[in-house]
This record gives sequence, C-alpha cells and structure tokens, in this order.
Amino acid sequence: MTTPVLEAVGLYKSFGGVHATDDLHLSVQAGELHAVIGPNGAGKTTLISQLCGWEYPDRGIIRFNGRDITRMPAHRRAQLGMARSFQITSLIMDLSVRDNVALAVQATEGSSFRFVRAARTEQHIQQQALQNLALVGLEEKADLAAAALSHGEHRRVEMAMALASKAPLLLLDEPMAGLGAEESVKMVELLQGLKGQRTMVLIEHDMDAVFALADRISVLVAGHIIATDTPQAIRTNAQVLAAYLGEDEAEVPHA
Repeated sequence: MTTPVLEAVGLYKSFGGVHATDDLHLSVQAGELHAVIGPNGAGKTTLISQLCGWEYPDRGIIRFNGRDITRMPAHRRAQLGMARSFQITSLIMDLSVRDNVALAVQATEGSSFRFVRAARTEQHIQQQALQNLALVGLEEKADLAAAALSHGEHRRVEMAMALASKAPLLLLDEPMAGLGAEESVKMVELLQGLKGQRTMVLIEHDMDAVFALADRISVLVAGHIIATDTPQAIRTNAQVLAAYLGEDEAEVPHA
C-alpha cells in the first residue's frame, strides 16, 4: 500500500474539558480530494489547525509524505509543500489583485512577503501571478484593487495565492463560506478542475459541494472520525445519519 500524502494518527487536543480532537485518525492519498465534514462543533477547525501547524496536538502523530511533522511549525510545513486557504480571506485590500498574488509567488521563491516593490518590478513574478489568476478566471481584474472585488472573487484570489505556492497539498478551510449560489458554482468548477493535479483536504459546510467534489469523505463527530468512505457510501451510513439528527436536513444530501 502506498504511503499516504497526509496521515494523522491518534490525535488528541483538548481545551479545558472539551476534547476538540479525540483519538482522531485520518489518511489522505496522493491526488485525491478528501473532504472532512461534521456537525457544528465537531472539531473541524481544530483539526485543520493541527494539520497546518497552527496548533500542536496534545498527543498523536502527523506525517507528511511519511515524515513526522507533528511539532514542525507552520512555515516549515509550507516549505515542504502544504498550503492552506482560510475561512476568512487574508488579502491586502489596498493592493491590486495582481500584487496580492505576486507576493505569494515571491514568498514561494524564498523572498518572504517583505518587498512589495520587488514583486511589482520582477517580470517573471508578475507573469506567474497572471498565470495563477488565469487559473481562477480573474486575469481581467488583475489591476483592480482587491477591495473592489466581491467576496466570492476574494476567495478565488486567495485560491490563486495558494496555487502560486506550487504546494502539492492544499488544505482548504471552508472555501464556500459566505458565497452566493453563482459564486459557489464557480468555486466548485475551480476545485473540480484542480482534481488530480493537487492533493486536497476540504473542510466544508456546503454538502452539495462536498458530495459533488469528494473522492472520499471523513465524518468528524465530537473530535472523532466515525466513518471514511466514498460519497455514495457515506450518504447511507447509519452512524453518519444518526450524527446529523437535529441538524438542518440539507446538511446530509439524499441519494
């Protein structure tokens, strides 16, 4: 069996008396889009924070391509090839769309985010920024201030920044959050186009998007993954259905 790109083994993380992750096991294979879903308060945000290195587990192991990264800081994980997108966009609104992505390209080349002027004047950085904006369908808005874009376009710019990192593993933290119907469709199309090119872990509340995109789904309840399977199998899993009782019925799509 091939080594998973990302593996979490027995993760425990508590805050006071609350177990945010509780003996959590997760295995993500190369090239798959692996979604993690769960009721509100299940521990999804804590999980992705541990995977990207913003928080460390109290116990357990996290491996990236077989390497133990459990205590590795976030910036080192990024250097190894992990990129995270956030629930809340992290753009510099006074800069142009192109400059935001150019800074991400510059950081990938080891120059950090310190020098906006360099990112603006280096032709190859500008070209790569435009190429990544083209991937998300925003090259025509490259010279607009980021503040002039819609919320959905902000999410797509952030995705362009994640792609600019050239990271083989993308950790996507609710990319549909706050999007309207039309913007959600565009984001689903974007992620669909990336399938097979990058390994992706998707934390998402939009179940229509999850079931349209995921190769496999892990269901997180009270810090513990109760099931990992194909979307078709998850739809009819008795444990999963029981976990969602009391939630909005739209949370678990019907077959």
